[in-house]
Amino acid sequence: MKRRDFLSFLSGSMLVGLVPFAARAGQHNNQTHKSKSRYYTGPVSDHFDGLHFSNPWETGEVKGFLDILRWKLNSKREPWPETFPILSFDKPPHINSNSQYRVSYIGHASFLIQIAGLNILCDPVWSDRASPVSFAGPKRVNPPGVKFEDLPKIDLILISHNHYDHLDIKTLEKLHAAFSPHIITPLGNDTIIKDTIPDANVTAHDWYDHIDVGDVRIHIEPTHHWSARGMGDRREALWASFVIEAAGKKIYFIGDTGFGDGHTFKIVGERHKHIDLALMPIGAYEPRWFMSRYHMNPAEAVAAKKLARAHRAIGHHWGTFQLTDEAIMKPLEDLDVAIKAVNKDPQLFLALRPGGFMTLDA
Repeated sequence: MKRRDFLSFLSGSMLVGLVPFAARAGQHNNQTHKSKSRYYTGPVSDHFDGLHFSNPWETGEVKGFLDILRWKLNSKREPWPETFPILSFDKPPHINSNSQYRVSYIGHASFLIQIAGLNILCDPVWSDRASPVSFAGPKRVNPPGVKFEDLPKIDLILISHNHYDHLDIKTLEKLHAAFSPHIITPLGNDTIIKDTIPDANVTAHDWYDHIDVGDVRIHIEPTHHWSARGMGDRREALWASFVIEAAGKKIYFIGDTGFGDGHTFKIVGERHKHIDLALMPIGAYEPRWFMSRYHMNPAEAVAAKKLARAHRAIGHHWGTFQLTDEAIMKPLEDLDVAIKAVNKDPQLFLALRPGGFMTLDA
């Protein structure tokens, strides 16, 4: 395998939920690891053993290096187009009034949410590649749906976890230089950000915490996923989703998640009773024998929406970076089938193209 192909293969594997030599879920041989996490030091909990974070409800084996090889050697990867143009660039207003909220889809898992006078970015990625290197790895097939120069002043950034298609340090550097926003992220990810941006205003939080920013409350919620930036830091930083509460509304943002037994969505539904809008991943799910642990398919996303008690949803994590085997339009086709199977209004679960937006009264 050529060096360039190997780097692309390795970075892609990290993005979709695997790193070579993965440990069994919930079990770690500390003799093969250093005794202290490089990212976080804190008390032991049901999802932190002093070194690694985990999904406490998880059972079974995490896929390892041989599984990666099996997938890659037997992959039936559908070809993607080199370009998948957006319909148009969105030009969001400078600020949104308190009487409505506006959600703009940037692409992949990146959104701009304007609510209660604040401009909030979720998992912002403006880089050409979702990769630890600039010359290899998944390359975007469409530009961000909002040009960087058209962004309003960004007040707040939410980072769900540290995979390269969600924590893009080059984008964060540009945003910090332009706006000096407050960055909210799960435990340990602040260390990664501050290693590159020492004066970043970043705070790290555990599941079930909340933090108030102006008239907006950010709830940090559990998600069924994992973390790594390389081959030696697996699960040393936490992953999470967020509920953004403001102006009498709640928006549930999930960067990445598996469905599992639906546990995390039930938790959110019980804690919040009603979600007005859920931003949920619907892509990067084939082959299922390999991806199901940490990536939902569209049918599972429809089920998750119901469990979380969400009225509306926008599907993301499709059509920008090819991480897995499904064709570029397959998530939309499967979402349509899943919605029809439960006899729901398709307008209540949309999959926008980058540059698309939704404006709703608060």
